[in-house]
Amino acid sequence: MSDDGVLDPWVARWLQENPQGFALRDGLPFARQPMTIPVTREVGPVADEVAAGVPVRIYQPLEAPTGLLVYAHGGAHCVGSVALMDNVARELTHATGAVVVSVDYRLAPENPFPAGLDDTEAVTRWALANSTRFGVPPSRVAVSGESAGGSLAAGVTLRLRDDPAARLAGQVLIYPAVDDGTTPLPSRTEFAGLTMPEGEMDWIWEAYTGGRDLRGDPFAAPLHADSLAGLPPALVVLGGCDFLRDEGRLYAEKLRADGVEVDDVLHPGQIHGFLNYGHPAAAAAYDGIGTWVRALFARVEAPAA
Repeated sequence: MSDDGVLDPWVARWLQENPQGFALRDGLPFARQPMTIPVTREVGPVADEVAAGVPVRIYQPLEAPTGLLVYAHGGAHCVGSVALMDNVARELTHATGAVVVSVDYRLAPENPFPAGLDDTEAVTRWALANSTRFGVPPSRVAVSGESAGGSLAAGVTLRLRDDPAARLAGQVLIYPAVDDGTTPLPSRTEFAGLTMPEGEMDWIWEAYTGGRDLRGDPFAAPLHADSLAGLPPALVVLGGCDFLRDEGRLYAEKLRADGVEVDDVLHPGQIHGFLNYGHPAAAAAYDGIGTWVRALFARVEAPAA
């Protein structure tokens, strides 16, 4: 019997000391208040810009860049920002050695689907067109995201799949939200209460969709795409006690079944957001992401000058 879903003792103590369950539906203004996040990792130059009409924060590594990674933050499609997820972007920059372009996409419910996806796609296309500014060929551009941002990253790969001028090197999906709530998934029932109040997932989906019936829409819920064939190589990072664990597993399995190169890594006993929170297990997760992304970019040959 696997113990992947047995809560890590350190995490169990952390949950006791830091009770979860804040309902976004009851406190969006509070959750969106500007927050000062201490710098967790020194990297190269960091600058706020506007790319394709979308605010972004660009992180450059201390070394010559290995490639360029477009990053969509998490936050249930309703909260989060480049400032709030500064720690994740910095760790990704450090681990991968890539330039990281963090997307400050529009949030629901004021801007429901597909606003956030449109913004992430626009920045990804901008990154492909402007990568040489950072000394990176467009063949070494990948997308990434965690939770809601993982859904956006996966959705972008589907949107760009048939565009020969927008080929992505890979995708890094960190506990991605890829289902629409219609698939029976034990992890949603077993672990949701660890980090959110009852009914929160239903409210999030309602906010993201703007009350429309988008069940089965592959761009809103990539797990329901008819086929994932032709998508770029994927790394799927999961937590053993994350309510999104099972849909992430299913997505990795579907990618593999459709002929996509995929590595899925599960970190036992970890809850949703363990990278964002900087839990001890996050270090190994970032190391694994860095190793995978560096190897991905290293094998992509830059076009001849």
